[in-house]
Amino acid sequence: MPRSADFRRLRRSPLLSLRIWRRRVIFWVGAIVVSVVAIGFAGAATQADTLFHRALAISPWLALGISPLGLALSVWLTQTVFPGAQGSGIPQAIASLEMDDPEQINSVLSLRVGVGKILLTLLGLACGASIGREGPTVQVGASIMQALGRIVALPRAAEERALVLAGGAAGIAAAFNTPLAGIVFAIEELSHSFESRTSGLVLTAVIIAGIATTALVGNYTYFGMTAATLPIGVGWIAVLVCALFGGLAGGFFADLLIRAARGMPGAIGIFAQRRPILFAACCGLAIACLGIVSGGATYGTGYAQARALVAGQSHLPAQFFALKFLATVVSYVSGIPGGIFAPSLAVGAGLGRTIAHWLPAAPAGAVVLLGMVAYFSGVVQAPITAAVIVMEMTDNQDMMIPLMTTSLLATGISRLVCRRPLYGTLARRFLATQSQAPGAVSGMMADEALDMVE
Repeated sequence: MPRSADFRRLRRSPLLSLRIWRRRVIFWVGAIVVSVVAIGFAGAATQADTLFHRALAISPWLALGISPLGLALSVWLTQTVFPGAQGSGIPQAIASLEMDDPEQINSVLSLRVGVGKILLTLLGLACGASIGREGPTVQVGASIMQALGRIVALPRAAEERALVLAGGAAGIAAAFNTPLAGIVFAIEELSHSFESRTSGLVLTAVIIAGIATTALVGNYTYFGMTAATLPIGVGWIAVLVCALFGGLAGGFFADLLIRAARGMPGAIGIFAQRRPILFAACCGLAIACLGIVSGGATYGTGYAQARALVAGQSHLPAQFFALKFLATVVSYVSGIPGGIFAPSLAVGAGLGRTIAHWLPAAPAGAVVLLGMVAYFSGVVQAPITAAVIVMEMTDNQDMMIPLMTTSLLATGISRLVCRRPLYGTLARRFLATQSQAPGAVSGMMADEALDMVE
């Protein structure tokens, strides 16, 4: 009898429990799949951008036809073939965490939606839209994890929620090759809480995604390496200046996007609502015009421009910051799928370069990083994520204290302009829209859910 009791206790232990090991394997396999998909997505995005620029090499005026037609096609496909793929992807992932109806969750996080998100983001990049792939990768990663959970029929809603968190965080970790930022992003932006029962699985999934990414593409840094530092002294004035202008600009950008999600005012709003495909074509024309004025600098993710600014090798026009800002706003309000992570980092780098001309006492490379983190934290109002992601993307731990200080200050300033965080508010809007469908959460539940998220 004692031996039988010992055997039963041993079978129930975490080391031998089939149920626990099944959960672990799902998270581990899912993290590897997310990493592989994110790497493929990144490579395809580069090819899409290259394809567009090859067309521009023939004549930059071709953008006046390619961008309007491409954006119109993207919106039409979003509405007819891939409903649920609209937006940046992060608000949809946040909203799904507050949904209870499996069919409703599947309408946001399914493999069909994930495939559509990838294809339509690539289409936008191939047409010169100022969008990023990182936000879409969050939704794609969450969709992959959600699909695995449905296949093995996980018994608890909390475990499905953990899968969504792990998928989204692994998507960020793999997209930027920044595992620590993926973990912080899951805590600060996606969940705003951390459950002890699932935290280990989420952390492990992010770490595995980071390992898989490193194994497949090497230990690269997204924006290269920079040795920029900001010694204590007069140079720290740049922290205050960047936080002020970055927070204001980022808050203004977020407020514009929130207002656009609620519906643009006047004749433009009526036109966008009644003729969304034609409106998208008009936005494409505006994107093409901005690209021509900027010499092509505002097209695409802005990755190459931001990397050059960080390295101090940029020859961008002085108005790059403002033109990229406008191109990203127009791309978002057009209604095409696509993220704002990479474009926001490029806008912030451009802002930092502009501020560096005003502050010759501060190292220009350091000010570019401060501008990047200030604007980005002003947009997303997630200061820890912003500081960690910029630090990891440039492999510069020496700038961590200035980056964190700037990020916190910029977030506070941004909230003076935009009271609610961008992604949380867009998720609220998405939930409110979904509540109109049968079986969806009620509008009051949506408000309460997003109040908790924010």
